[in-house]
Amino acid sequence: MSSATLGRRAPPSIALSHARSVFLFGALGALFLVLVGRSLDLQWLEDAFLQGQGAARYARVLEVPAHRGRIVDRNGVALAISTPVKSLWVFPDKVEATPAQLAELAKLVDMPPRQLALRMHGADEFTYVARRLSPETAERAEAIGIRGLNEQNEYRRYYPGGEVTAQLVGFTGDGDRGQEGIELAQQAWLAGKPGSRRVIIDRRGDAVEDIAAIRAPQAGRDLALSIDSRIQFLAFNELQAAIARNGAKAGSVVVLDAKSGEVLALANWPTYNPNRREKVVRGRMRNRALTDTFEPGSTMKPFTIAAALAAGKVTPQTVIHTEAGQMTIGPDTIHDAHRAGPLTVEQVIQKSSNIGAAKIALELPAKTMWKMFTDAGFGSPPQTGFPGEVGGRLRPPRTWRPIEQATMAYGHGLSVTLVQLARGYTIFADGGKLKPVELLKTSGPVVGVPVISPAIAHEVLHMLEMVTKPGGTAPEAQVAGYRVAGKTGTARKVEGGVYARRYVASFVGLAPVSDPRLVIAIMIDEPSKGDYYGGSVAGPVFSHIAGAALRLLGVPTDAPVDNVVLPPPEALVPEDS
Repeated sequence: MSSATLGRRAPPSIALSHARSVFLFGALGALFLVLVGRSLDLQWLEDAFLQGQGAARYARVLEVPAHRGRIVDRNGVALAISTPVKSLWVFPDKVEATPAQLAELAKLVDMPPRQLALRMHGADEFTYVARRLSPETAERAEAIGIRGLNEQNEYRRYYPGGEVTAQLVGFTGDGDRGQEGIELAQQAWLAGKPGSRRVIIDRRGDAVEDIAAIRAPQAGRDLALSIDSRIQFLAFNELQAAIARNGAKAGSVVVLDAKSGEVLALANWPTYNPNRREKVVRGRMRNRALTDTFEPGSTMKPFTIAAALAAGKVTPQTVIHTEAGQMTIGPDTIHDAHRAGPLTVEQVIQKSSNIGAAKIALELPAKTMWKMFTDAGFGSPPQTGFPGEVGGRLRPPRTWRPIEQATMAYGHGLSVTLVQLARGYTIFADGGKLKPVELLKTSGPVVGVPVISPAIAHEVLHMLEMVTKPGGTAPEAQVAGYRVAGKTGTARKVEGGVYARRYVASFVGLAPVSDPRLVIAIMIDEPSKGDYYGGSVAGPVFSHIAGAALRLLGVPTDAPVDNVVLPPPEALVPEDS
């Protein structure tokens, strides 16, 4: 090869090809390094995230419901229990169902087909199709053959007492959480702690069960109420019958153990069935005995008399002149239903004289009378722990005018709940001590708060016994074989700031007088058939409940079985309203 040939440069095409090769191999090398880096990143840095994303496409953590604690009465009778049920759920993107299958399922779970279709296909992820179905219904749903439809074990609350204990026990709602009554008040005690489990979803959307249990559920705790189911059923039936008999709008009954303050029965009407409450009017769910107030009328007179006895202003035999059946205070006039003439203090209670009570009250400083009412529990909630309980209305004494003090002496111008009223009467049942009201079963003795002396409590109790005898306003409250005591109340209802011709009839009684075991309070709202007085409307309800309850509890009799003496109808004494 000549020297000329060796000195020449390579052709441009060869040089360009070499440059392209270098660039190509460099690009491939860089891409390879990127792939290697990305591979390392995926394997080491983002491994957990990617595995989670993958698992989300075939795995799901489901809540495992806990068994809610039972609610039982004082004797262990079930008032609320949890029964096993099934719920249906799907992953919407994995559901395979024909229109015919959807229509069959909609009919089975009692749901409009359009609503079911939205649940089955409208969500982006896990969703419940139907909750708390019976095992038989869930089994029939599975038999339809819809791919991707799964079931889960849950619990549904059942109330054996139905409408009899509805407003007291309450009910649960979504998630088995308490919504009303004891179920709400004791949610923390009754509710367990749910567990969880992981399920695998196969390619057809069906769950592969029991892959892993993450956390076991913890069952809730049982709760024993103070209620005695036998007395509760008795009180409810008597209340319902009295409302029907008197054409009344509503009513309540409270039965207390005079020794412990425990609520043995608490019944209301109207009521509802907590097992079937889809179309229940909200007003039927109220526990009226704890949440509704009313003017107590003459049932407040014993507290006025007790205050005067404690202040030394009167004795049981002090004579009060009740004028000619009316008394004027400023521009206002107080009336008695009948002219009674001079009455002793105990006769003021027996015959329920408004003028007598008013005259006694006006002998007291307003603060003294207010303190008696307050110490007896009026004006503040009874602290039962029940949701929505109220304290009524009792204004401070500095605002009282003479006419207001006079009318409050016989229960007008203040408001109370029936539970407050029943509790107040425990001071006459247990030597002057006010007992706390208990909705839960207690153990051991319950110490009350002294309000009046045992001697004064005994004197007032004797006056209350006179009320139930001939010559009193409530002879129809007598009970064969037992001495009983009590006080009637008849009060007009306030509507639009004025007293209307609508009444609340009430009676609070104690039995047996020799050693009171029960305090029973009855309120009948707007009786409309004939009488509206507490003695004739609410008195017989007390008689029926007290007689049966005392025998159920095995309380010894303290009077002959033929002790009941009813005066002729024309001799019955109506109390003043």
